[in-house]
Amino acid sequence: MDRQALQERFGLNGESAAIKQVVDKIMQIAKTDITVLLQGETGTGKDVTARAIHSISDRKNSNLVIVNCGAIPEGIIESELFGHEKGSFTGAHDSRQGYFEKADGGTIFLDEIADTPKNIQVKLLRVLESGEYFRVGSSKMLTTNVRVIAATNKDLWEEVNEGNFREDLYYRLDTVKIKLPPLRDRQEDVVPIFRKFVTEFSSRYDSVFKGFSDEARELLISYRWPGNVRELKNVAEQLVVLEKSQFIDKERLQKYLKGRQHRGSADNLPVVASKSEKETTSDDFESSPSQDPTLIYRALVEMRTDLSDLKKMLAKFLYSSFSNKEIKALPEAMPRDFDPNDISVYTNKHGEESLGIRSMDNDLDEEDADEEPSINSFFSDDDIPSIEKAEKFLIQQALKKYEGNRRKASEALGVSERTLYRKLDQYELQ
Repeated sequence: MDRQALQERFGLNGESAAIKQVVDKIMQIAKTDITVLLQGETGTGKDVTARAIHSISDRKNSNLVIVNCGAIPEGIIESELFGHEKGSFTGAHDSRQGYFEKADGGTIFLDEIADTPKNIQVKLLRVLESGEYFRVGSSKMLTTNVRVIAATNKDLWEEVNEGNFREDLYYRLDTVKIKLPPLRDRQEDVVPIFRKFVTEFSSRYDSVFKGFSDEARELLISYRWPGNVRELKNVAEQLVVLEKSQFIDKERLQKYLKGRQHRGSADNLPVVASKSEKETTSDDFESSPSQDPTLIYRALVEMRTDLSDLKKMLAKFLYSSFSNKEIKALPEAMPRDFDPNDISVYTNKHGEESLGIRSMDNDLDEEDADEEPSINSFFSDDDIPSIEKAEKFLIQQALKKYEGNRRKASEALGVSERTLYRKLDQYELQ
């Protein structure tokens, strides 16, 4: 079977280089028994890819058992995967086969593998390495001969670093990794896939699709598609059913797009019908900010994220990582009528604008900005440092305390390692 035939048979549509690489890798590894890890966002077609691998493998005449690990309650997942004996727990009225037993000789697809509990990960590792397992309530060892395909929409290595996933199981699963590209990274495929879906649904619902305008076509391409191919298919079906025999223009299409444009920065931003981000200048914004609310909203979203990170750092790091001697110079509590969330832009004594809480006294001196600050210099009087300075200071102190160990520093600060790495880059602390 060639690439085009495989794509048509399993719906792996597209002519982009990214999807062709996926199909080529499927054809390359399908005939083997090698373990495969599929990584991609929701809606990118991980289940379709797993079916394609199984269907052209030497196991195609045996079962393909699909398991959504994230949908099974933790209390019964072991029984679901490995089976149980009669009377092994309350409600176990009969013996029961597990998914690995049912998949014997075939393929098991473990979707959302990152959501598997740690105690089950140990048992999965044993099955992957030796094919051996025990039913719940039994001491008799059973064996199974299955090909394992796992899938996740998370960064599995990051889950390992955060202690949520076993490193040995990660290496056992990550024998061959297939990364499924999000639809926004293969924009040339959007319109052809959309047309294919529309044709299929028009035939199914005995409807007529009269096409769409150039502006609607550009909107299809620029939209970010957070739900990827699954969302595109859903939009195509809605248009065929709800906009029957209507010509689709930009306004009509916009009603069905619930996410954001490709260049947006927040998932619930509306699609902007005015200037593109490239065409919007600072002069345009300053002269008529009300005409471009998206920029204001975007700034507020980013500010909210930074404030949330800083709150976590202050709460966890200042009072758990510093000694009592170091925090003795903390300022007195603010009056009750002071709102700690009242963050605004104010002008200091040097005539410079800064984001922070307005001080009741003089602004923070900046002559010593180049010197490494201490906790006393930050909280020695009633002045409040800007968010950026406080955040940078806390990160420096955490790294100094843990001698550059970023994992320990992120734990002390109460943020993820990913957030810490982003802040290190932001403040040029690499």
